[in-house]
Amino acid sequence: MHNLKDLRQNLEIFRKKFKDRNLNFNTEEFIKADKINRELINKKELLEQEKKQLSKSKEKSNFEKSKKISEEINKILLEQKKSQKKIDKILSNLPNIANEDVPIGKDEKENKLIKKVGKAKNFNFKIKSHIDIGLKNKNIDFDTSIKLSGSRFVVLRDKFALLERALINFMLDTHVNEFQYTEISPPLIVNEEVMFGTGQLPKFEEDQFEIKFDNSEDRKFLIPTAEVVLTNLVRKSILKADELPQRFVAATPCFRKEAGSYGKDTKGMMRQHQFYKVELVSIVEPKNCKLELERMLNCAEEILKKLEIPYQVVLLSSGDMGFSAEKTFDIEVWIPSENKYREISSCSSCGTFQARRMGAKYKSPNSNDYLGTLNGSGLAVGRLIIALLENNQNEDGSITIPTILKKYMNNLDKI
Repeated sequence: MHNLKDLRQNLEIFRKKFKDRNLNFNTEEFIKADKINRELINKKELLEQEKKQLSKSKEKSNFEKSKKISEEINKILLEQKKSQKKIDKILSNLPNIANEDVPIGKDEKENKLIKKVGKAKNFNFKIKSHIDIGLKNKNIDFDTSIKLSGSRFVVLRDKFALLERALINFMLDTHVNEFQYTEISPPLIVNEEVMFGTGQLPKFEEDQFEIKFDNSEDRKFLIPTAEVVLTNLVRKSILKADELPQRFVAATPCFRKEAGSYGKDTKGMMRQHQFYKVELVSIVEPKNCKLELERMLNCAEEILKKLEIPYQVVLLSSGDMGFSAEKTFDIEVWIPSENKYREISSCSSCGTFQARRMGAKYKSPNSNDYLGTLNGSGLAVGRLIIALLENNQNEDGSITIPTILKKYMNNLDKI
């Protein structure tokens, strides 16, 4: 969320920055709403001063005047609350602005390739997709999941279910033991304020699964990512500088309607309504966001290096980044059946954007300043299963287990 005073004083700069984010900011609407709101605030303050002066007098006639002023103040307060809501609505729907080193572009076509790691295998047999691999013994069972829940769900069986659990435990152990993240087991249901804090609401409400409770006005949502709960751990807090950085990791199911992706990846496990993800979140001083983003990216990359799966890193353009991000690196993993790289992780710096929405600060030498927040997938489990199955497949239909994963797979060499 942006500071109202900064927006007001640098309106043209913000307008251009929002255009880089594919948003045509209606400056006239903002100026009008801001002017009305400030006039009402000013009018209220003048009346309050007048009432204060009247209260100093003992004259009976002033009591009636004071009463009328109070009534007028209450009327103005009601109007000012309405105008403030309009301002808040405008502010809450404005995205973060891109860092200076982010390539300007409308979409993924303007993304910048940073590096490629590992080489795609040359198979001397006809390769199978993860869907075809899973058909054997129904280890990846879409038919049953459709009967249970509908499309975009999956049932994993036997060794494939074990593989999912093994990957989660392997990633958690790596991030906790090697990279000193603190493991969190968070709630999977959160309130409206928490969803607002990280930017899921109000702009992306149509993509969220809302839960209805009887006799309750409180809105609750299934988390679309553990980023929501992990980042909000510092909501409405004032941390000490020596408590930073704070780094959290959690493995949770994630729930998304995928409202904007109709027709995309309708087959297989690539895009699901429910999926597991290992999420990384960092809370830092804003000046350290750039270095922390590089660190987080390296932590996520290390998982693919240890599993020996080819991947590439891409710097996203201004138009392809998420709502709350100021800079994002995507890690894209090689998928043999598609003959291309697919996203498996997004690592983003959000600067102070989310902290302003959450009211999360730290004690700096001269004042209380907003925190810097970062988040990244470390990694998306379903897509990692796809990559592992397809890159490690053998001609006889078996899957070779990476050496580092064997201890999590009951020392199996193959499945």
